[in-house]
Amino acid sequence: MKKRIVITGMGVAAPNAHGLDDYEKALRGGVSGIRFIPQLKELNFGCQIAGIPENFDEIRPRYFDQEKLLSMNDNIGYASVAAVDAWKDAGFSLKRDDDDDVDWDTGVITGSGIGGMDTIAKTLVPVINEGKVKRLGSSVVEQVMGSGTSARISGLLATGNQVTSNSSACSTGNEAIIDAMWRIRTGLAKRMVAGGSEGATPYIWGGFDAMRVLCRKFNDNPAAGSRPLSATANGFVPGSGGAMLVLEDLETALERKARIYAEIIGGYVNCGGQRMGGSMTAPNPEGVRRCIRGAVADAGINPVEVDAINGHLTATYADPHEVKNWMDALERTPESFPYIQSTKSLVGHCLGAAGAIESVAVVLELYKGFLHPSINSEDVHPDIEKFAPKIPQKCLEIPGLKIIAKAGFGFGDVNSCIIFKKWEEK
Repeated sequence: MKKRIVITGMGVAAPNAHGLDDYEKALRGGVSGIRFIPQLKELNFGCQIAGIPENFDEIRPRYFDQEKLLSMNDNIGYASVAAVDAWKDAGFSLKRDDDDDVDWDTGVITGSGIGGMDTIAKTLVPVINEGKVKRLGSSVVEQVMGSGTSARISGLLATGNQVTSNSSACSTGNEAIIDAMWRIRTGLAKRMVAGGSEGATPYIWGGFDAMRVLCRKFNDNPAAGSRPLSATANGFVPGSGGAMLVLEDLETALERKARIYAEIIGGYVNCGGQRMGGSMTAPNPEGVRRCIRGAVADAGINPVEVDAINGHLTATYADPHEVKNWMDALERTPESFPYIQSTKSLVGHCLGAAGAIESVAVVLELYKGFLHPSINSEDVHPDIEKFAPKIPQKCLEIPGLKIIAKAGFGFGDVNSCIIFKKWEEK
């Protein structure tokens, strides 16, 4: 019998809300976190809208002293706030910096798609080019190194198990959660803090704007810009933020009488090899189908048991193909298809943070029995018109909701899928 893995804590800093209560309200209300960003207009971006957590410069000082704040760029800041919230939500308290007690049973796996690009662009490169390297200070390295985020969180929580930062493009957040699941399953940890984050900066988004894959036609109507599954989808809206989940083996959670949100019953990661139509920017459909089937098999369920899908669904040409891949992988017809939604319609595409921010949405939905609307999808793409009844246009109250599949597909033809289940003791 493999260990059962449950979720006992969560934290989120999303473009449309900070904190679980406000995030749930935003999800239920179909509240968009997409706003016009004047800086993008000044820099001549085609896309001048984005999803950025609001008032974060005011939120961060409530959590950390000035010394810690000096070493936190947005990427690390979003992750750190979410990690502290998740840790406390799980029923734990923060240790003092001078407390030498290390939690050897808990680890951290969290990553980003691109990371501290703002620090590199605004601080590291200009200062070095001016020949003033001595003025860089001592915190630059930890802000730009790939493992800076997980290292910071480990220090905040005093965790002594595996501490790793992962990066797999838009699949990063999902993969962190799956890797954490496997760490606990194999008995190498009792609990893990897992998730993803991404900074808010044009230095991350510029390359995508140059590729013309970002939304350009809704600069004057930001809330309508992120349009997954829509016939008028115009590219993805860049987003930022962070989210963390506390995963725990069931025995440990029950022993300490923890509140349990949901269970993770399966997960799978693969790559399409950039063949059969797959490339650096497009998924191999067979790889996607194999990933979904692998997650379902790992969960030990029948495909017909999937009640809903929280898709990758970015508002690009790939959305109709993704829906059809789900249909083939689950062997479901349009009539028997699960509900399908895109959290990106509300927050944009948060890149390395996407999987984690969207997974928190999924867990809240299972815990509270609802499905949030996929906004801006009233004009369903003609290629998937038969699936229109399965795309929520308003919040649906579904007390019997039991299983949601969460996908993440990314640059490099990488795929991930997690199967979440409503918590039931038996």
